[in-house]
Amino acid sequence: MKSTAHYTVTNQHGFSLIESLVAIVIMALGILGILGMQMRTLNNTQTSLYRSQAIRLIEDFSERMSTAPNALLNLKNYASAWDADVVAGKNCSSAACNNSEIAAYDLAQWKTSVHDSLPAGQANIFLAPGETVDANRRQIGVMIAWRENEASQADNYKAPINAATDGGNNVSCPDEHTCHLQYITVTARCAPYFAGSSTQLFCPGS
Repeated sequence: MKSTAHYTVTNQHGFSLIESLVAIVIMALGILGILGMQMRTLNNTQTSLYRSQAIRLIEDFSERMSTAPNALLNLKNYASAWDADVVAGKNCSSAACNNSEIAAYDLAQWKTSVHDSLPAGQANIFLAPGETVDANRRQIGVMIAWRENEASQADNYKAPINAATDGGNNVSCPDEHTCHLQYITVTARCAPYFAGSSTQLFCPGS
């Protein structure tokens, strides 16, 4: 006579569902972490591109000054505050201009390039501190500001930038902006020489 074995089947209540939900949550957290890192990398790359563009714009401004006659002794003509309206009285590409007219024309053209090249781009051009005698000036400060996608400025690479001017005041980076500061050493297109109590320039070929 054969004996019949009886097995007791224990029913499982929801264990597979809970395990699946835990796995989904862990996977979702991992995906969110990866997306966060990618967004941070993308933002840092964008900031680097904007900063590179700001450096190129400052180089362009430096070249404009180096090709302008007598720019070295007329640095005050290039000083311009944030969002200052610069109106070019003449189109110096097709008409003869004096020093102040060339400075206004170059400023108007350059500030338009800053505005068009960077998001909410603007620039502040100021006389370097420590150079109080006009005939002895050699540098001019340029600070370019632009807006980032992030509203917070708490990150270290977005820390506010301040620069002193020759008047003792500070040029500060505007709120909610990222800035790049650089000083330009202005070269003389014409050689200065002293005639009595005034400084004049000798320009070859002029």
